[in-house]
Amino acid sequence: MSETLGAAAPSVGAPETETLRRFRSYSASALVRERVGAPPIDGLRPNERRATALLRAWVDAAASEAGDHAERVREALNPLVDHFRLALRSTHGGRRAAGAPRASRRAVVAAIDRIGDAFLAVDCDSGQIVDANPAAGALLGVERDALLAIDSLSFVAPEAHLAWEEALDALTDNEEERHLELRLQDVRNEAISVSLRLTRFATRQRTLALVMVRPQSEFTRARRETAAPGRRAPKKPAAQKNPGVSAAFEATWQQG
Repeated sequence: MSETLGAAAPSVGAPETETLRRFRSYSASALVRERVGAPPIDGLRPNERRATALLRAWVDAAASEAGDHAERVREALNPLVDHFRLALRSTHGGRRAAGAPRASRRAVVAAIDRIGDAFLAVDCDSGQIVDANPAAGALLGVERDALLAIDSLSFVAPEAHLAWEEALDALTDNEEERHLELRLQDVRNEAISVSLRLTRFATRQRTLALVMVRPQSEFTRARRETAAPGRRAPKKPAAQKNPGVSAAFEATWQQG
């Protein structure tokens, strides 16, 4: 599990960890009795998306340990995950963590999910990741929902911590946009050189940094390293734009 989630793994006392503990007991009972009962969710207040990502990571780990029986393990556990998730969603806490279902919000989230570049929304005060798209999860080596409520600093290389914190502070102090080039690290602690564009977006309750992440290509790195006075650097290819990201996110979070 820790190898799968890395920095995205919840702490021992997190509500998502308690959710996993209860799911393990629930699934064991259901498989032994060959009967699906009511999930034991009384008092649980996890983030639904994050809890679901944790349960699916546990299923993946169990299937990996099962060897040749991996597919049978998945077939047995995946329906139980879905049943548990729906029970969480039916609770007041689950609904509050997941957010009110609105057709407009779902449409905006779907649009953000289609963006090719990695996208993160980060709370400037706490540094926590409050939203991400699948490309961000793929870049960091973990399911995107497992990134939610994680300290963004966990995925920033140690030598870039100060620059990252200064950028969030600058957006909090009303700076509209900041560009950075630094190294992130994925769940395997492998470094990824990236170019970042952080854009300030203030809601009624907090200030968010909308972060577009683009891995630096070999062309970009070579251009920076070889360019020198009197030497003509290669022409940079035209960058593809992602129009409407800030506007789309604003529509999503305007009521938050």
